[in-house]
Amino acid sequence: MNKTFAVARWEFVEKVRTKAFIIGLFMTPAIMAVFMVLPGLLSKSEKETTKAIGVIDETRMLTTAVNARLEEKYRLPSGAPTYRLSEIAGESMEREHLKVIATARLSSGELEGYFIIPLNVMDSGKVEYRAENVGNVRDQERFSRTLEDIIVERRLTSAGYDPKTIRRLITDIDIRTIKVSKGGEETESGFLETFFSGYIFIMMLMFLVMSTGQMLIRSLVEEKSNRIIEVLVSSCSSKELMSGKILGLSLLGLTTIAFWLLILVTVNVSMATPFITLDNMALLLTYFVMGYLMYVAIFITFGATVSTEQEAQQMTGYVTLLLVTPIALAVPVMMNPDSVLVKVLSQVPLLTPTMMALRLSVRVPDLWEIVLSLVLLTATIAGLMWTAAKVFRVGILITGKRPDLKEILRWLRTE
Repeated sequence: MNKTFAVARWEFVEKVRTKAFIIGLFMTPAIMAVFMVLPGLLSKSEKETTKAIGVIDETRMLTTAVNARLEEKYRLPSGAPTYRLSEIAGESMEREHLKVIATARLSSGELEGYFIIPLNVMDSGKVEYRAENVGNVRDQERFSRTLEDIIVERRLTSAGYDPKTIRRLITDIDIRTIKVSKGGEETESGFLETFFSGYIFIMMLMFLVMSTGQMLIRSLVEEKSNRIIEVLVSSCSSKELMSGKILGLSLLGLTTIAFWLLILVTVNVSMATPFITLDNMALLLTYFVMGYLMYVAIFITFGATVSTEQEAQQMTGYVTLLLVTPIALAVPVMMNPDSVLVKVLSQVPLLTPTMMALRLSVRVPDLWEIVLSLVLLTATIAGLMWTAAKVFRVGILITGKRPDLKEILRWLRTE
């Protein structure tokens, strides 16, 4: 154990002193904050000048009404209207002729884009939008909603109803979401708080596994290439060396997580509206630590079989894919956390930590699911650690050609 602790202390001290570790300690929370804040700021940002939008109105009666309604509802900070509609006109009122005129004005930068309102829009409800940038769905949605309101009002008028009276009778509903636990406790929580609770867990685990995993593999590759590993193995057993590396890097990772959690809790408490919920924190930390140990064992197994930096990067990329997958599944899982597929994926050990974190942020799974997932995860970690120890014992002394699967299986059968 003394040799194991000596290796762990050396791994921890050497890594914690590096500039890369200190920079990463502060850069990772900053990057995560950018990922969370920047998309919202970009989605809310608008041009500070009025957007000129063209309209080919085959009905000859909707452009003025839509323009007036848009100017009433949407204004820039300066007070100017956000949009200014101009009806496209020409010598001929044929659509193709007007499209040529509108496209020319679009190409010259005079228009942001233009809409084509067909003659049968009252029945079909279909409108065409043409622009160099059709990705700004906000402008299209505002125009379509405004046009829809005007069409509905005109339909009501033609049917003998008073649109103003109906609009006055309609009440907008603002839903306030309250999360109720199985014990009856109530806390106010919205989708964003729920989403970020699971999302931040996945991001922190991914950054931690990627950073410490890469350090572990690079350390092994460097020691193998410099023949230092032979000196180390002559001073201690391969088991002591592997245990020391795991312990040292785990302490390094836990130090990083403790620092990140301190920043996260401080920011969360200081905000008027917390952006994450701190429910089930003990269970989340359990999954976090077990998930980290599982992936560390995978990195050790891979790291012992590679001899070059290029091979190390390839192996790291394969493992990272397993961590990125739950990010793509985050929203569907939160919308339907009790579906059969989600429950099955939660019991797949490689996905268990992240899937259970997402589900815990929405609704606590049944006790049998939690127990089963922890048992399977524990068994997987034990199996991977055993595999890592077998591969590490032989692989650290082999350089040159990377061993194939058949050779690795032979290592596992050796005593």
